[in-house]
Amino acid sequence: MGEYLVRCLGCGRVQPPRALACQNDDSLLRTEYFTKRLTLRDDLPGLWKFIDWLPVKEPLPRCGEKPVTYRSEGLARELGLENLYVSFSGYWPERGARMTTCSFKDLEAPPTVERMIERNDDQVLVVASAGNTARAFALAASAVRLPLVLVVPPTGLDRLWISEKPGEEICVISVNGDYTEAIDFAARLAARHGFVGEGGARNVARRDGMGVVMLDGVLSMRALPKHYFQAIGSGTGGIAAWEASIRLIEDGRFGQTLPKLHLAQNTPCAPIYAAWTGSEMDKGRCPQGMYDDVLYNRKPPYAVGGGVRDALEETAGEVYGITNREAEVAQKVFEESEEIDILPAAAVAVAALLAAVRSGAVEEKDLVLLNITGGGVSRAKEELEMNLLKCDIKAESSALSKTSPSADDHLLAEIGEVLGRRS
Repeated sequence: MGEYLVRCLGCGRVQPPRALACQNDDSLLRTEYFTKRLTLRDDLPGLWKFIDWLPVKEPLPRCGEKPVTYRSEGLARELGLENLYVSFSGYWPERGARMTTCSFKDLEAPPTVERMIERNDDQVLVVASAGNTARAFALAASAVRLPLVLVVPPTGLDRLWISEKPGEEICVISVNGDYTEAIDFAARLAARHGFVGEGGARNVARRDGMGVVMLDGVLSMRALPKHYFQAIGSGTGGIAAWEASIRLIEDGRFGQTLPKLHLAQNTPCAPIYAAWTGSEMDKGRCPQGMYDDVLYNRKPPYAVGGGVRDALEETAGEVYGITNREAEVAQKVFEESEEIDILPAAAVAVAALLAAVRSGAVEEKDLVLLNITGGGVSRAKEELEMNLLKCDIKAESSALSKTSPSADDHLLAEIGEVLGRRS
């Protein structure tokens, strides 16, 4: 297990080990592991090989694949790069990638669920998602029969498939609105007695789980990359890569320079790109018409201590605004050169890499890690039996307000009935 402290990045005080926030400061918390040297646990499967740098006592049973890092040949040749590595999170058996949800959200859910189980307080976990995160948490919760409420916008319902039989302790709520309204609804539900939120970017288990991308990549490359590319919605994955890189520098074997973060969003619905570049964003259009609406989060952890802005400033990073057309071209280039399908969000990261090569920001011999955050859906649907989670409750985004307790009681009773009927 990973022995650790949890410290507030603002006031510097050590917090309770399973805390999500500091009482004195709005900054993010960060784990400080007692083990400073990264050592793979070959006796454990998947992402649990990195358990010394995960904030849990033990692995979650039957869950927890890791990404596969490989040295690119096809895309590298297309771009004229000698040292391009790809971290692939998805289903690609020939490469050894077996994330059946086909998304790197599979790295967040298992340590988050395990950390909650270790709290031993019998609360119902509430998770908001645009689709990919919901699949990952549904899979993890099903593995251990954890009661779970998934809150998604209507556009996320068709993404709620998993390759295992869904656990009976799952309730799906479709909230009329976009992803941000689903997040707000989930937060109000999590504040009710008997429910608990997973914490989003504030949960160190989620960030350290995503940090496995950088850990696995660096062990494969045997050095920290000069450049790291990823598409982002909230930007939590970028924070995770930065934090993992700090730990790898403390290890001492992989270099002393933080990788430059190249984070990509889908314009015009790109709040982090707008904040970083000072550009305007047409909020009225969003998220309609996006290449992938999972990349739109109206309230990202940008300016908080330890958030996206700090990560970009410390790594001399860059944020890219990628158009639908640029993402479409990049997806075709990647899929034809690497011979595997990828999710649209991952194509946005590829488009950022193409732009950086064209501009000269990335040079021929630079060591580059490209995070393909999801792929292999076509392969998975061909080879695996997929189970679609059905919507149990449809709710208005204004539900659970303080002004209508009778409506609250009715909705809470509905949730209890769904969970009770299946348990």
